[in-house]
Amino acid sequence: MDLEKKPQPTLPYAEPPAGPPAASLRASDADRDRVADILREAMAEGRLDAEEHGERIDAVYRAKTMAELEPLVRDLPVPGAPPAQAAAPSSGYAPYDGGQPSEPTESLVSVFSSTTRKGRWRIGARTNAFALFGNIEIDLTEALFSQRLTTINATSVFGNVEITVPENITLRGNGNGILGNFEIRTLEAADPEAPVVVVNGLAVLGNIEAKPKRGKLIADLHDRLRKHLGH
Repeated sequence: MDLEKKPQPTLPYAEPPAGPPAASLRASDADRDRVADILREAMAEGRLDAEEHGERIDAVYRAKTMAELEPLVRDLPVPGAPPAQAAAPSSGYAPYDGGQPSEPTESLVSVFSSTTRKGRWRIGARTNAFALFGNIEIDLTEALFSQRLTTINATSVFGNVEITVPENITLRGNGNGILGNFEIRTLEAADPEAPVVVVNGLAVLGNIEAKPKRGKLIADLHDRLRKHLGH
């Protein structure tokens, strides 16, 4: 006698497990650097003061997930977005884009020695200076600025880093001294198109100082001002 075959139950289609929401993804070093670049640009434009910038930068490098990074720049424009580019033609400088691969970060290192960068030279978007029982002098009074925002990251351990800038640019800074000295003599240029130099630093039993040099003015800024005034 044939037994009636019972239909086999149909198993539901099992969808592959969904990945974690984007906000809960772990943040990479590149993600943190990207957010830090947005914050530096915001400070250069005057959207954040030095205290706000410092608080947010500290939070950036403590962040573990994208959800922790996103609120830090939620109220800030992204560099390179169309609204920011609309104002670019009036400036004589290239827009800041975080640094191009063709323009690597310049590094100045002084260990039990002295290093000087001065004269007529083209400074890139980023410069790192590290002094260990040594002295580094960065003189920007005759430098050529091809971008509006220039960032100098300085570290001094039992050493000295001195940065000199022209009087007609904007100078800002954010840093700390641990049994040492971190001093930035801030400037606000009258010309809104003037270059902006931001010095980030840490001095451990050492000295980091950035200040304007009296009587030194950036020449190409004068050229642009003369054209603007029709002289």
